[in-house]
Amino acid sequence: MYYGNIKMYDIADGEGVRVTLFVSGCTNACEGCFQPETWNFRYGQPYTKETENELIRLLRDENIQGLTLLGGEPFEPENQLELIHLLRRVRKELPQKDIWSYTGFVYEKDLQKGQRKYTEVTDEMLSCLDVLVDGPFVQAKKNISLKFRGSENQRIIDMKKTLEKGEVILYMD
Repeated sequence: MYYGNIKMYDIADGEGVRVTLFVSGCTNACEGCFQPETWNFRYGQPYTKETENELIRLLRDENIQGLTLLGGEPFEPENQLELIHLLRRVRKELPQKDIWSYTGFVYEKDLQKGQRKYTEVTDEMLSCLDVLVDGPFVQAKKNISLKFRGSENQRIIDMKKTLEKGEVILYMD
């Protein structure tokens, strides 16, 4: 896996102050995407064990509320297989931190068992998340007044409650 950027002290991509990892690779290719360079699976730098260690180090800062995964696309199958290691470490070493992830895929259409982006680690990855912002960016539904999303079709899902209830529960509208 490759990544395009790591932002420390990000306040735009989730609640509180966050460390944000922008992974590379995306097959959604949404019209109007704010980072089309990240569609390339080899954009940026290789993600290594040192990268993971650096993310954990940055997350240890008491001023950081949590981790956000962006893209590119964190739920591309090849990215899931790498990101699960980071998510396991955050949950084990920093359980007080929350985890948000963005995806251009739709939770109940793409990420459930038997669906096109489901892998052997998808369920575990989803269970590590506190919040999932799902849905492709749709240029015709762009709305700059929305919190934590770019277009009106995107949802901010409370993953803990969603998994507990077996139906999508929104974190916020």
